[in-house]
Amino acid sequence: MSAARARHPALPDPGRCVVIGVLNVTPDSFSDGGRYLGVDGALAHAHAMWERGADLIDVGGESTRPGADRVAAETEIERVLPVIRTLAEDGIALSVDTTRATVAEAALRAGARIVNDVSGGLADPDMARMVAESGAPWVLMHWRGHSKDMTSLATYTDPVAEVRAELGDRVEAALAAGVRPEALVLDPGIGFAKRAEHDWALLHRMDVLLDLGFPVLVGASRKRFLGRLLADPDGHPRPAAGREDATAAMSALAAAAGAWGVRVHEVGASLDAVSVAAAWGKGTPE
Repeated sequence: MSAARARHPALPDPGRCVVIGVLNVTPDSFSDGGRYLGVDGALAHAHAMWERGADLIDVGGESTRPGADRVAAETEIERVLPVIRTLAEDGIALSVDTTRATVAEAALRAGARIVNDVSGGLADPDMARMVAESGAPWVLMHWRGHSKDMTSLATYTDPVAEVRAELGDRVEAALAAGVRPEALVLDPGIGFAKRAEHDWALLHRMDVLLDLGFPVLVGASRKRFLGRLLADPDGHPRPAAGREDATAAMSALAAAAGAWGVRVHEVGASLDAVSVAAAWGKGTPE
């Protein structure tokens, strides 16, 4: 295993697995599309998650659900900037969920601290340079293509080995662009160009990803593989709203396995889950 390295000071370190609250300011996200599209609703939800104890709020203005259409960069900026600017002024720690360098740069200037890039730098060739120049932390997710194409790209012989290798390539590209290693966080991309069996294989062997020597973020909240696991007797997947207990279980397991963070839609149950995992791992609540 790679030697542990110092982490970027903008990366939360609460002494347990970090819990990141999802704030989708989009009309079409798979779980809560449209619910927080208005600025007032988005601000209220962000404050509620922060007051409950979230370590970071992740603001996104473009849906990345399977099959989603892309929006213009200008639209994405119009959605996220008013929310980020106000929340940053309120002292809330923020990341921006975007694949575009222009959006990420505008968000960092408005007060975001971290760039969460589901494409791992592949969608925009300017992202690596921008992140390196900004000095901000960068979450690199495993990705094979945009939402319209991701289902057809879910082909693997050995998903664990292939995802590890492809993430390793993204790390090398980031470092070559001048991004400092302590700024990097890796995300296996659960549900992105993956079928349920790929997701479970990656979660089962998270040690292989941790062996790359970087913090790992797990985003399993309410995703399809949980719905399929919890399908009714007729085989109908459980709807997203009914996957919260399973999401909390995933948060506990990810934390116990060594994940740096989990990204979730409702933070309360996952905060309890990762706190239990921390006490379990240490054998003490202190």
